[in-house]
Amino acid sequence: MSNKSTPVIIGIAGGSGSGKTTVANVILDRVGTNSIAFLPHDAYYKDLRHLPLPQRSLINFDHPDSLETELLVVHLQSLRRWQAVEIPIYDFTKHSRTAQTKLIEPQPVVLVDGILIFAELDLRKMFDVKIFVDTPPDIRFIRRLQRDILERGRSVESVIHQYQTTVRPMHLEFVEPSKREADVIIPEGGLNTVAMDMVVARIEALLSKR
Repeated sequence: MSNKSTPVIIGIAGGSGSGKTTVANVILDRVGTNSIAFLPHDAYYKDLRHLPLPQRSLINFDHPDSLETELLVVHLQSLRRWQAVEIPIYDFTKHSRTAQTKLIEPQPVVLVDGILIFAELDLRKMFDVKIFVDTPPDIRFIRRLQRDILERGRSVESVIHQYQTTVRPMHLEFVEPSKREADVIIPEGGLNTVAMDMVVARIEALLSKR
């Protein structure tokens, strides 16, 4: 739509369990849910239904190759043109996409979160604001342990094994280095009220210019 300004696209990165979703929720609450489209990078994990279930769990889900990032880039390009998109719905218990998709309508603000979104150049270039949520490793691990057990049906042993074999090594190789690409680094995530005040003010300033 030529009479509309280009949406503001904001990326929120950080390690697994860092509090990215909390930061996103603060922005949603304060800027307004009616003006924000939210796309989690997690929705774009590649569909593994062609593999037997035991093989799916062996995939390194913390490596960039496990995600269909190019589809997310296409979707962001569409939202910038004020075109709606259908994003995948991923089933983490089966490591495959469901048959359903979720309709995302274009909005003045587009939020994207994910651990690897700043590690991918084509995706990183899409962001007007890049936020990195910096949280100590022990806190991130505890949060991931609780989430994977409660929400994804995982055992304690499997979560610990995955953390040691892929999560921590991939964090050190991809996630931590991507922090230098951020415009803003937020210690303590959404609990850091001073930082969140500054981020919200910046978003509102960008919106007013559009």
